[in-house]
Amino acid sequence: MAAADLMVVIVVIFLERINYIYLFANFLLITPACSLLLVLSHASRVCSVWLTVAFTFDRCVAICCEKQRNRYCTKRTATVVVATVSAACCAEAIPFYFAVDRWSCVPVAEYYTSPLWKAYEIFDSITTPLLPICLILLFNISTVKRIIATNRVRQVLRNSSENRSDPELANRRKSMILLFALSVNFILLWMPYVVHSRNWQIENYSYTDRYLSKPTYILQQCGFMLSFLSTCTNTCIYGLTQRKFREELKNGVKYLFVATGEICK
Repeated sequence: MAAADLMVVIVVIFLERINYIYLFANFLLITPACSLLLVLSHASRVCSVWLTVAFTFDRCVAICCEKQRNRYCTKRTATVVVATVSAACCAEAIPFYFAVDRWSCVPVAEYYTSPLWKAYEIFDSITTPLLPICLILLFNISTVKRIIATNRVRQVLRNSSENRSDPELANRRKSMILLFALSVNFILLWMPYVVHSRNWQIENYSYTDRYLSKPTYILQQCGFMLSFLSTCTNTCIYGLTQRKFREELKNGVKYLFVATGEICK
């Protein structure tokens, strides 16, 4: 998931957006390069979203399904899931290779008129992100319900006269807050893109008019910006809430300062 998010930053932000607006690297404006970049940018975004769904499902199985946990939550299963999701996302993005004009690196005329392209746009908006939003909500609700049920059982089994705080219950409450935060973050940041994609197709994608001020174009760009932000925040939230990850991050920062001090000496 982190690797897919990094691909979004490299391909979509640096090679695509920044180049089209500010840099104008000519070799990236050649039609084959432009088409390939469009496919990679779409595939990386979709892959980031669906790996987030897969990770959420993995957590749901680990907490809610005791019988399936030992069979599903393994390194081999994770490898198969990651490979399958990545391959499916790349295959789903291939039609975008044929969406740009042969000479000008802008959407072909048929893109706005062809029923096939309109059907593909609808399919794309459903698979990313409407269906992922529904799945993430479903998995997180199931996980939270399981945590609440086990908390009630734990409270009943504990001695009612014991006034000490329960660290396990505190950890489970933090888990519920994390799951709700992820769901709300994902939905809010993707909602402008959902609204735009359900009503309008891609407009001024290659920034041939960088000063276009139509409301649909502004909504499109806000949706893109927030969806890109979502791919980064999900990984940060998942990572920074893990104690071991925070410890390794602190160790890495300390090592940089120690290494810098040794070099200065």
